[in-house]
Amino acid sequence: METFAKPVTLTGELVTLEPLEEDHHDGLVEAVQDGRLWELWYTSVPTPEGMRDEIERRLTLQSAGAMLPFTVRRNDTGQVCGMTTFMHIDPVTPHLEIGSTWTAASAQCTGINTENKLLLLTHAFEVLGCAAVDFCTHWLNQQSRAAIARLGAKQDGILRNHRRMPDGTLRDTVVFSIIESEWPAVKSGLRHKLALHATR
Repeated sequence: METFAKPVTLTGELVTLEPLEEDHHDGLVEAVQDGRLWELWYTSVPTPEGMRDEIERRLTLQSAGAMLPFTVRRNDTGQVCGMTTFMHIDPVTPHLEIGSTWTAASAQCTGINTENKLLLLTHAFEVLGCAAVDFCTHWLNQQSRAAIARLGAKQDGILRNHRRMPDGTLRDTVVFSIIESEWPAVKSGLRHKLALHATR
């Protein structure tokens, strides 16, 4: 069966999204240690020791057509600075979620996350022809909720006791989405935000 979302490299001014490979392991371990991101209780970020298993998990889902995982690499230094994915891929609608994303602390608030989302959303809407793209996060992850809203996504609702977290607690999941008709305005907004970063 032909895969709907095939591995692809997405390149911007600040960042390049590369198809995830096992060879990215050491760079991803170094990146996740930048800010000790796995210690954030309200999100699920792989530990350095668990990175190889996480890479294997994502690549297995890719083989099943359910996920397209990327490694995030800074263009200025060439360093790996995170991971992101297309997940819960529905090729019939078509529809997908952008998620399982984490970014090294030193790459946050630099424009990299904004360009990351611009590249992913452009591919989702303009290449894959998606009708809608979702973003989901923990109700208590205020930073993530604010960042998703700044993209131009609209909150659809809250799924109560939706997912068990690694520490055993139950997560209320906030669901946001961007639909196809909203994409041109969202795209303009993201480009404007990147231009502001460039002038700082």
